[in-house]
Amino acid sequence: MILRILKKVLKVTVITLLVIITAIYIFMQQASFGKNPSGKRLKKIEQSPNYKSGSFANLLHTVTLAEGASYIEVIKRSLKKDARRTPSKALPYLPFDTTVAGADKPVITWFGHSSYLIQIGTYNILVDPVFSKRASFAQWMGPAAYPGTEVFNVASLPHIDAIVISHDHYDHLDYNTITQLKDKVGAFYVPLGVGAHLEYWGVPVRHITELDWWQETTMTNGMNIAATPARHFSGRGLMRNKTLWASFVLQTGAHRIYIGGDSGYGPHFKEIGDKYGSFDVVILENGQYDANWPQIHMMPEQTVQAAIDLKGKVLFPVHWGKFTLSVHPWNDPIIRVTKSATEQGVHITTPKLGERIVMDASYPSEQWWNF
Repeated sequence: MILRILKKVLKVTVITLLVIITAIYIFMQQASFGKNPSGKRLKKIEQSPNYKSGSFANLLHTVTLAEGASYIEVIKRSLKKDARRTPSKALPYLPFDTTVAGADKPVITWFGHSSYLIQIGTYNILVDPVFSKRASFAQWMGPAAYPGTEVFNVASLPHIDAIVISHDHYDHLDYNTITQLKDKVGAFYVPLGVGAHLEYWGVPVRHITELDWWQETTMTNGMNIAATPARHFSGRGLMRNKTLWASFVLQTGAHRIYIGGDSGYGPHFKEIGDKYGSFDVVILENGQYDANWPQIHMMPEQTVQAAIDLKGKVLFPVHWGKFTLSVHPWNDPIIRVTKSATEQGVHITTPKLGERIVMDASYPSEQWWNF
């Protein structure tokens, strides 16, 4: 009798596990998860000095969670309600202006978080575009965009010549945005492996340029772009670090722009500054930080120090102002970074959404976030 019961329990357990495994497998087939590198792309990746034991690695030992921290505790904190984590009203913005000040003065327009447009003459470079309602694999769950940010979307953009992606996290690489733009953009510049996602989503391979750290290439308009190190991680599904993360150096001729992506603080900033600096503007992450993950995102004061290390003339802080991905108040990043920049004598620009930065001419600095 007991043996018979045990057999039934075992049978039910096995069937339940099979159902769960099948459900997970079907769920993970959503196109938005992308594809990990394989075939020729993977063979190329395996030649990278930054790819070790089947995964990409940071220059320094880096952990996603601090010692003593736990994912359970992180989840509990994130679920605890705090009205300060989101704005109390829609963010102010300026209608997008597609005109350009002049070929000799690059223009940067911020759309919130880490999405912005760099216009150099008639050449338009879109960085980490995320125009979905949520930074997630699905639009029914995940961090929602703040009110006011929805006025910027693919339809509101001018023609895009090139897209630069810093890494494959959902708040930087958005399936919906890419699928809307893939047939309208002739060039994508991404870190090693990220091309696997793009190709899976229908971007022609000939339009994709994948770069390892310290590799350079000439863009379609003759400008130079170099991939440089960052201290972070990657992954859209169950596996991490199968694709690389990077920052970029954009040399327009008369100007140099640092595209920071996501990065914890480290000596790589000084190394990049020594090699490529000084920079006319450094665009650095500032937000979504926490003491539980201090090595993969910077505190605002570290963002200012990174700007100094890079020999940046002007600091433009991003990675805030659209999504809540941490537990700090939504405007804490910009309050702290402007305070630190003032104390350190660093020139900082803080445009509203849609407000243009015009290199060598206009660096907005209104403190518009105090509400």
